[in-house]
Parts: sequence; C-alpha cells; structure tokens
Amino acid sequence: MGQDIVRVPTVKGVSGAFKDFGIGAVAGAILIVAFNLFGGLGFLAAPLLAGSMIKGENAKAITTLSGVALGVALLSGFGGKTSQATGNNEVVM
Repeated sequence: MGQDIVRVPTVKGVSGAFKDFGIGAVAGAILIVAFNLFGGLGFLAAPLLAGSMIKGENAKAITTLSGVALGVALLSGFGGKTSQATGNNEVVM
C-alpha cells in the first residue's frame, strides 16, 4: 500500500503540528488586524499581507485558503437565498 495514512503519533509529529497550528493562529490574527485596518479592501489586503509575513508552504496555504474563502463569500451572495427574521409576527388576513 505504499504510504501509511494513519500513523502512531510521535513527538516530532506533534511538535510539527503544533508549530503549524501556531502559525495559523498568528496568520489569523494578522488577517483580523489587516481587515480592520483596510476596511472593505481588507478581503484582498489581509490575506496578501498575512501571506507575505509568513514564509514557505504555510504562506501558500494561508493565501490559497483565504482566496477560496473569499470566492465562496462572494459567490454565496449570487443566487443564494437568505432569510431574515424581522421580529414582526403579525398575521394579515
């Protein structure tokens, strides 16, 4: 079967996963700060800024996933129905 998909956790594997988790948390904080600084342009500026501050494969993952999230957010507004609760429960006959 070539490669094992599920393995016994090792200290090296856990520490690598924890490092990636920490990088993701820092990138998330950068995204929030950049989004608040740039307002409406934050959807574009925030992932680019976070991706430029983080190096290597993690930067590619952050910018790619941010782009996917932006695409989903933009396209969810087209053709998708949203319901709003108005709080008005009056019945008209």
